[in-house]
Amino acid sequence: MRWIRAAGRGLLVVAVVLSGYVASGAGVGGARAGDRGPLTLATAGDLTNYLGPLLDDWNRTHPGEKVTLVELPDSADETHAQMTTDLRGGDRGRFDVLNIDVAWTSEFAAAGWISPLERARFPLDSFLQPVVDTARYEGRLYAVPYVTNAGLLLYRKDILVKEGVAPPRTWAELEHEARTLAPKYGLDGYAGQFLPYEGLTVNAAEAVYSAGGTILGDEGERVTVNSAAAREGIGFLARGVRDGWIPKKALTYKEEESKQAFQDGHLLFLRNWPYAYVGASAKGSAVAGKVGAVPLPGPDGPGTSVLGGSNLAVNSHARHPDSARRLIAYLTSAPVQRQVLTKGALPPVRAALYEDPELIRKFPYLPTLRESVLAAAPRPKSPHYDQVSLAVQAVVHDALTGYETPESAVRRLARELAAISRR
Repeated sequence: MRWIRAAGRGLLVVAVVLSGYVASGAGVGGARAGDRGPLTLATAGDLTNYLGPLLDDWNRTHPGEKVTLVELPDSADETHAQMTTDLRGGDRGRFDVLNIDVAWTSEFAAAGWISPLERARFPLDSFLQPVVDTARYEGRLYAVPYVTNAGLLLYRKDILVKEGVAPPRTWAELEHEARTLAPKYGLDGYAGQFLPYEGLTVNAAEAVYSAGGTILGDEGERVTVNSAAAREGIGFLARGVRDGWIPKKALTYKEEESKQAFQDGHLLFLRNWPYAYVGASAKGSAVAGKVGAVPLPGPDGPGTSVLGGSNLAVNSHARHPDSARRLIAYLTSAPVQRQVLTKGALPPVRAALYEDPELIRKFPYLPTLRESVLAAAPRPKSPHYDQVSLAVQAVVHDALTGYETPESAVRRLARELAAISRR
């Protein structure tokens, strides 16, 4: 979960809408007096300070329900560790509302850490529909989508235009262009996020999904990874490292390191989230004005991205649960979602924003991102997601470094996931 700076307009529209929001009593329902009061909102680090002003507007118009923002590390793994440590402590804990990675919803719901929510209270029909599934567990709504994300393939538009080559749509095209064009211009060919952390889980899942495979089924109860598709997907990445069109240094990349390599003009192709497009296109970037974006390629055409982003959930021991639900309704309202994009460069969950001509002029990747989100798939759902992710990271990294073959890595991963599912 990243919070990345982008230019945007002021927050007057939010203040105006909020005055109507309060007057209408939106989200009040039959709340008891004890259900209203101050809150804490826990999130990964707000690197651009865009979220604070949004909460300041809430606090001005809701003086009895003021929100204190608690910023945890900007690393998803570290944020997960701190949140779960607090939630396992029982009683109330420090956090009332949790901004959680979409992959954690099943884990937090299965553990009883977050409360089910009334679907009718939130306008989910106005959201991009694939993101809504990330907020459900065993058929019930346990969170509300706040930010979505899908991986894109960024490329050096100037080089491909000069060579008369179209952006790759298949793995074979990506490999060919990374192997032949990148060295011609003194560049590395392709990179993703291949350090063993959550980002590698995402990259590995995208490779498996794009080849037509899956990792888990039935909410984590069935292991499905031992397949030809998984071997093909992991093999594609491992071959890239072995043959050199994926540089070995990419095995140390997280989102920021890979973004910086592309932004500094060292890569021909990069798999990353849309925020990297914004950074690479900004003033001061070595490749500003030279960047294009297309959906991730797959074996025979466009591949499948993993859904990223975050959901908002209510701690089962929240001090004031109705205020918590009201805050979530505010943060997912249309005007605030617009600010999420314009002030934070984060992909909103409201579908209409992706068709807004003014926003498309400012963020030209929006149509491509919409296409990618609609075709995307969630990470494996499991009440033991943290253990699942650690297993994927470790095994796939061994395949990328050549420690074991993709075939043996997939068999080993199936065994480890089966052991996790039995716990």
